[in-house]
Amino acid sequence: MKHCFFYLLFSFILIFSSCKNEQTNNLTPETIAQNSRELNAWFDAQFDADVAQSPQWQTDLGMKTNYGQWDDISSKQTSEELDRAKERLKYLENEVDPEALDSATALSYKLYKRNMQQIVDEYEYRFYNYPVNQMYGLHAEIPAFLINKHRIDSISDAEAYISRVKNVKPLFTELRNQLGIRESNLIVPPKFVLDHVLEASNNLLKGRPFEKSSDQMPLLADFESKINKLDIADAEKARLMQEVTAALVDSLQPAYTELIAFVENQKQRATTDDGAWKFPRGDKFYQIALNRATTTSMTAEEIHELGLNEVARIHGEMKAIMEQTGFEGTLQEFFEFMRNDDRFYYEDSDAGREAYMQKATAIIDQMRGRLDELFITKPEADIVVKRVEPFREKSAGKAFYNSPAPDGSRPGIYYANLYDIKAMPKYQMQALAYHEGIPGHHMQLAIAQELDSLPKFRKFGGYTAYIEGWGLYCEYVPKEMRMYDDPYSDFGRLAMELWRACRLVVDTGIHAKKWTREEGIAYYKENTPNAESDCIKMVERHIVMPGQATAYKVGMNKILELRTKAENELGEEFDIREFHEVVLANGAVPLSVLEELVIEYIGTKKKE
Repeated sequence: MKHCFFYLLFSFILIFSSCKNEQTNNLTPETIAQNSRELNAWFDAQFDADVAQSPQWQTDLGMKTNYGQWDDISSKQTSEELDRAKERLKYLENEVDPEALDSATALSYKLYKRNMQQIVDEYEYRFYNYPVNQMYGLHAEIPAFLINKHRIDSISDAEAYISRVKNVKPLFTELRNQLGIRESNLIVPPKFVLDHVLEASNNLLKGRPFEKSSDQMPLLADFESKINKLDIADAEKARLMQEVTAALVDSLQPAYTELIAFVENQKQRATTDDGAWKFPRGDKFYQIALNRATTTSMTAEEIHELGLNEVARIHGEMKAIMEQTGFEGTLQEFFEFMRNDDRFYYEDSDAGREAYMQKATAIIDQMRGRLDELFITKPEADIVVKRVEPFREKSAGKAFYNSPAPDGSRPGIYYANLYDIKAMPKYQMQALAYHEGIPGHHMQLAIAQELDSLPKFRKFGGYTAYIEGWGLYCEYVPKEMRMYDDPYSDFGRLAMELWRACRLVVDTGIHAKKWTREEGIAYYKENTPNAESDCIKMVERHIVMPGQATAYKVGMNKILELRTKAENELGEEFDIREFHEVVLANGAVPLSVLEELVIEYIGTKKKE
């Protein structure tokens, strides 16, 4: 009987498989096109449903729905996100045949399913983060969001701004609740993180209307500047100013005061343990964080070794440049020279910072004029260079990019942090602008948003290894175009690549090898020419964002590897513009998918 049962079962499987293959083989182009249209419509409906859950995402996208609200950060919202992910996986697995789709939609199916599975797999680690920290903490994100993203084009927009100020109080009540939940799960930031949070929060409460001062606090100044540009009566402006002042005093100030008290209290129980190893199941969590960041299965040990090898290689290339400049001494002495010689830095003054901004803009403009050499598709969105605002510049990163609004109402923004002018040397300016601006993140992210062929989740989604790997790759490409001004600027490019290689070593050192914050800082100081303030900020970033910083070098190496493969196999038929089109025309993808796309391109090109 047992043999009979297995024979019947095997026969059923064969018949089912045969029917399925027959159905697939009988698909017409019209059926495939219809299936693909329907699934892409479903993807967009899911994206729209997610956006509808997030007032802040709506604002990011240039929408003004729920304009006076903040996102729901409660555990209930996180649980509902899990339920949606499970339902969507069920639909994709039971209702969609990926073999009955066109190639682009089949890739979207694969990516969306991967994204949903990731939500399910990572749910048990949903509290393994620090909602207040010096990199992306809510205490700093709220004012930055209002200043940079909340446009005021009408009285109703101004009233929505006031509403958001009022709603900071209930938002921060839930924030304190979330911090308490994490502490009950043994997730508490190290002491230095809480010190940064306290400093930034206290800074925001300086100036009018909180104290007698000639200066306004940042949100009051921002609001007044925005409404003064409206064509409305002075009496209406006065009313709005009175209402926002009341909201700041009655809602925002107590919200921050209560958060400060909570953090002061938690600080008494915080430790100086820095790595994810201190969390329950911390080793498993960190591996998941590495998987997410790199979109690979590389272990912490493999990433650590890759970092050590890359540091050694880049040091060798730096020594060659050192000899080219005629410097006599060790590499560490050359680092010291580059750190301290005044010729490499702008003056530590308003005039010096303005000169930096003008030069950064000029670098962007110069590269803009040569994009035809590198790209087929170019973005319509513009890019501007801005300084990081004073209220967050002390703890914010060295430089970063904000995507443009899809409706064209906001350009892409390359932010330069000029708080410490010694952390922004002239010799790194070109590589930094190429990475954050053109041809780096602006080309990549703005193009993705403008691709009509992609469903929305791919236009606006991302994978860190792809995004940051591209940014780092774009520091290298201008060298091939002879765009670096002199050996020192090329050294700056290498210094930035070295910085990313060191990240592989230090991130894994802290989270897998139990390095201390001080050991991480010492490694950067010994192996890079960067300012000490740079080294401190970077190690502190590793600590609050486990794994994230490993994505850059892993991603760059993969893009260079794939380009070399295409060059070797295509020879004279290789066209760098076509290669970049393959990399960018599908939006952000995991590195394994990027490899599949490049291999497919090579095969198609060979047949031409």
